[in-house]
Amino acid sequence: MAGSVRREAETDGVDTAVRELLLLMPRMVGRVKRIPVPEALESLSLAPRHLSLLACLLFDGPLTVNDLAARLEVAPTTVSLMVGDLSGKGVLDRREDPADRRRRIVAIAPDQHEAIAAWLAPGAEAWRRVLTPLEPEQRRLFVDTLLAYEAAVAEERER
Repeated sequence: MAGSVRREAETDGVDTAVRELLLLMPRMVGRVKRIPVPEALESLSLAPRHLSLLACLLFDGPLTVNDLAARLEVAPTTVSLMVGDLSGKGVLDRREDPADRRRRIVAIAPDQHEAIAAWLAPGAEAWRRVLTPLEPEQRRLFVDTLLAYEAAVAEERER
């Protein structure tokens, strides 16, 4: 049975696609890691989790900790720790929400905005260039496929 499933996958080109993707993914990650951190941010020891948080704030504007947590799909306490870390380094500003004084609004510090935008721009522009020619359904399929891959890798690690 396993042999026939293997042959079906090979004739459908699944194994060829898997092979291509296994070669492609490390190259993509390597290229992203080689994007130089702007000089203004070099000394801050920013991690990939910070990059995701900064991307949310850059693209969506100021947000609450709970909104950031929802977008990043992590616990609010995790975001609070990151925000505290980045606020302490002067990368983020926290201010009172005028609509609810108990809540805090998080934003990229004005003097860091340009450096962060320049850092994220090459990746954002590359995604725009490759996604723009696609139909909306094709873009959705692409993103959904990447999300499914991420979930499958996590599932495999839990086994």
